[in-house]
Amino acid sequence: MNTLIATEQILREHISINDALIQAIENGFSALSAGRVTMPPIMRLDIPENNAEVDVKTAYIPETEGFAIKISPGFFNNHILGLPSTSGMMVLLSAETGFVKAVLLDNGYLTDVRTGVAGAIAAKYLARKSTRTIGIIGTGAQARFQLRALRHVRDFDQVLVFGRSDARLKQYVDDMYAELAVDVIRVNSIEEVVRQSDIVVTTTPSRKPLIQADWLHAGLHITAMGSDAEHKKELDSAVFSKATQIVCDSKAQCLRLGELHHAYSAGVLNEATTIFELGEMTSGQQTGRKHDDDITICDLTGTGMQDTVIATYAYRQIVNNAEAMTLEL
Repeated sequence: MNTLIATEQILREHISINDALIQAIENGFSALSAGRVTMPPIMRLDIPENNAEVDVKTAYIPETEGFAIKISPGFFNNHILGLPSTSGMMVLLSAETGFVKAVLLDNGYLTDVRTGVAGAIAAKYLARKSTRTIGIIGTGAQARFQLRALRHVRDFDQVLVFGRSDARLKQYVDDMYAELAVDVIRVNSIEEVVRQSDIVVTTTPSRKPLIQADWLHAGLHITAMGSDAEHKKELDSAVFSKATQIVCDSKAQCLRLGELHHAYSAGVLNEATTIFELGEMTSGQQTGRKHDDDITICDLTGTGMQDTVIATYAYRQIVNNAEAMTLEL
């Protein structure tokens, strides 16, 4: 059996955020919330002396040709060395034989894409259609991918961004203005971002809450995607007491290590609290935002389902393109 080996460069040439990929991951969320996906808990290795962690994720989706096993390191001091914070790879195995179909040496690129897409799906169902201003907390890779993906589901003409490094903040403003042709404005505080935005996306590995409940306003949607480990926290737990609707990617996973985990521990949320999974929106079982004045929050921790979907999608895109080129020759 032939094994495809794809480098980051090849994957970047073939895979980008588009409507087909968004739909594929929406379908994956629908299957996940319906209980059709086999997805074990995340395995995580912490390397505290280097402010680092390594996550291993996987999932099997019935009727999918393969399943992915992803190794995802996050070394959050790497910016000091001039390196990206994330790297890693995905291995796609046949769901029929178990043989390796592909080794995707993406250095975290596919994870960045699928995480951005999840944020877009959250906004598609939960943010106001009249959104004009996006607020971004952070200036790393996800601060970019979340904004790119949001462009596919909402029109907006202004971005407010907060970051702690002046140099990285300036680079982000310059790059995203050139790429998206919208006003990208640096602001002096997270509070200013929250109070003035229709959608706020938190994209940091913070261990201390960044957003306070008093800053929330009618019509706001928050996507919190940085808290993917028990020690991370971007939202003060009281934020959830202000929410009209609370959604997450995987309830079991978020109650173990996401923002929901902290809110439960603080007693802000309990068994009686209504929490929906994103797949309940994508499948039509539940409606998303009901009123323009609602305050909605989506807790995204990143699922193995997304990795299997994008690894399978990437494999098929590369193979199909190679076959098409062969036919042309």
